[in-house]
Amino acid sequence: MEKIIHMVVFGALFVAILLQVTTAQTVHVVGEDTAWIIPLNGPTAYESWASDRTFKVGDTLVFNFNALNHGVQEVSRASFEGCNMDNAIGEALMTSPANFTLTPGEHYYICTDIKHCEAGQRLAITVAGTDTPEASDPTSSTAIDTIPQPSSSTIMFASFLLTLSSIALATFL
Repeated sequence: MEKIIHMVVFGALFVAILLQVTTAQTVHVVGEDTAWIIPLNGPTAYESWASDRTFKVGDTLVFNFNALNHGVQEVSRASFEGCNMDNAIGEALMTSPANFTLTPGEHYYICTDIKHCEAGQRLAITVAGTDTPEASDPTSSTAIDTIPQPSSSTIMFASFLLTLSSIALATFL
């Protein structure tokens, strides 16, 4: 009877680990190694960076920057196009890293230094909702491309739990 209880506990841990890995959201570090700076190749830099990614509800957008020179503000499309903060959404984030948890729809981010925005330090993304055809239609050719990949921290956590459960199983059996 004791062995059955231990196997049930181990099975529950295993299922929890699998659920954690499969529901993991993606962390997108804006600009990757170059971070959130005035881009060398102008306004297309962040546009190019975003075009290689699929943004999903619950993903995290991370802006790394030098807080002495930069900040990040989410704004409306009109403010994005005009490089101003007239229609700011929420508070400006002046501490790095600045994290945004993504919700469905279009999102626009600019540097809090307007001259930096005018030089191309701005980002526009579209976040796919959970009810978009790409996410819900299994026959769609892009459905496989939109599956979020687990972040390295999620993989490390899952590995830790798997190791811990293996030790527990070895101890109890």
